Amino acid sequence: MSNDAGWGEYSRLVLKELETLATAITSLNSEIQELKQEIARMREREDRVDELRVWKDKVDEVASPTQIQIKFNEVEDLKQFKTKAITIFAVVQFGMAFFAWAMKFI
Repeated sequence: MSNDAGWGEYSRLVLKELETLATAITSLNSEIQELKQEIARMREREDRVDELRVWKDKVDEVASPTQIQIKFNEVEDLKQFKTKAITIFAVVQFGMAFFAWAMKFI
């Protein structure tokens, strides 16, 4: 009978260890799923980085960022020149119209 009591105790101990292991395996499975999701997100980011790298290479083939900035500055200078030229032209036209009008009275 003592042997049966020992076996019952031992079987409960083994069952408890199996339950603990099952809980640990479940926990590990959830952590593995989380890691898989994180790896998937990292792959998405890597794909985006690769796309940006390809885009940057294409842009750099056309012009470097420094060259683009220089062109923007040149366009701004041309806008200012255009404004000045139109203003000077309007002043000269007004002056010529005034001179023509004044010639009628002289």
